Amino acid sequence: MTSTLQTSPALERPDLLAEPVLSALRSWSVPAVPVTEVLVAEIDPELADTAEFCAAYGTTLDTSANCVVVAGRRGAETRYAACAVLATTRADVNGLVRRRLAARKASFAPMDTAVEATGMEYGGITPVGLPADWPVLVDPAVLAAGRVVIGSGLRRSKLLVPGEVLGMLPNAEVSEGLGRPVSTD
Repeated sequence: MTSTLQTSPALERPDLLAEPVLSALRSWSVPAVPVTEVLVAEIDPELADTAEFCAAYGTTLDTSANCVVVAGRRGAETRYAACAVLATTRADVNGLVRRRLAARKASFAPMDTAVEATGMEYGGITPVGLPADWPVLVDPAVLAAGRVVIGSGLRRSKLLVPGEVLGMLPNAEVSEGLGRPVSTD
């Protein structure tokens, strides 16, 4: 059985947004897209993971974007980046992201580190409201996908935004080749 998403302009439902996301939306600086185009929908937090969410709410993987936090290390220094890719792909962490961070080794950031650094819940991390010194790498397919579903910073809600917005966020870098097809082997 699928449920229908009931959306509202995000700023009308601050209870459904993590504090960094709410702060970013209150100081919205994307002139091409008014903040009223950013919608939020309350969901069952047990269905926040992408595959479960899509099945329960009748959305598709090609209109859902995942945001992953990557830690790149070179010596004692660790740098972070966020990657936004469609759910039909995986971020090229060990290639493109590692090179962008000028790191010898790159991997997904540990859950507790990602949660603490972002102020968001694991499984709800979103490109909106991330630390100002992090690059936000966005695959071009996300921009072209039309309206996409992304995290809200909380597991109990999702944002719906025009995909092009993610390429206009502060520190956003559209990165060709970021999203790699998921292997079916």
